[in-house]
Amino acid sequence: MATLVPPATNPPPPPSPDSKPAEPEKVDYMDLPCPIPYEEIHRESFMSLKPELFEGLRFDFTKGLNQRFSLSHSVFMGPTEVPSQSAEVIKIPTAHYEFGANFIDPKMMLFGRILTDGRLNARVKCDLSENLTLKANAQLTNEPHMSHGMANFDYKGSDFRTQLQLGNGALFGASYIQSVTPHLALGGEVFWAGQHRKSGIGYAARYNTDKMVATGQVASTGMVALSYVQKVSEKVSLASDFMYNYMSRDVTASLGYDYILRQCRLRGKIDSNGCTAAFLEERLNMGLNFILSAE
Repeated sequence: MATLVPPATNPPPPPSPDSKPAEPEKVDYMDLPCPIPYEEIHRESFMSLKPELFEGLRFDFTKGLNQRFSLSHSVFMGPTEVPSQSAEVIKIPTAHYEFGANFIDPKMMLFGRILTDGRLNARVKCDLSENLTLKANAQLTNEPHMSHGMANFDYKGSDFRTQLQLGNGALFGASYIQSVTPHLALGGEVFWAGQHRKSGIGYAARYNTDKMVATGQVASTGMVALSYVQKVSEKVSLASDFMYNYMSRDVTASLGYDYILRQCRLRGKIDSNGCTAAFLEERLNMGLNFILSAE
């Protein structure tokens, strides 16, 4: 009887003496990236969860005069919420027209808006030097004690960013954010509102990669804010945030999405208060957008 002989197996070749295990990439802590400004650490989550919702009808049109100058026209018809001491929301019907003029230059941007109710809004962004930028905004109204203005000096270093804010009503603020690793940045802020006799201090952390952004912020005013954004693809991202005030015991959590199509952008959210919102913005032509908002 023939016997079964197992086939011969060749032993694996011995490891080459020149082959070495992959070493982790070394981090050059003297060449870290510059972080984003402290006030914008939640910008990815705000883009998905806090679109500019409105109720009623809005028409926006922008006409470019040349490469630097453009004019804008906006018409809004809808209710406006009026503050009240009761829990019931009071809305009154309003309508206004807004005319704007814009100047955009590589080192300076000027935006002006005037409304039929007498309000005037102005914004300025000017690069004073390669690393120092001035941002200012102001609103003038006919109502007493309702006009305000603020100036912000933003200094951009190689791996840090610092800001100084000055505003009317004896408002002073300063912030600093530093990259500690290629993906992690830590920062803090202080502010003083002389008109209301209030001061505060806050801390923040931001961790970002090509696929996700996670941020956390806490302040002495009682605010705790956490946010997370997952980039599913180049066009789709999911976002969530958690807001808690340990003085008033208010808690809010929300989930949202941001979907960028070829000619439109769709954003939506749902929060723990039972509020569901959607915002659709479609570009019909150069300077002409069609917007749908629901909440």
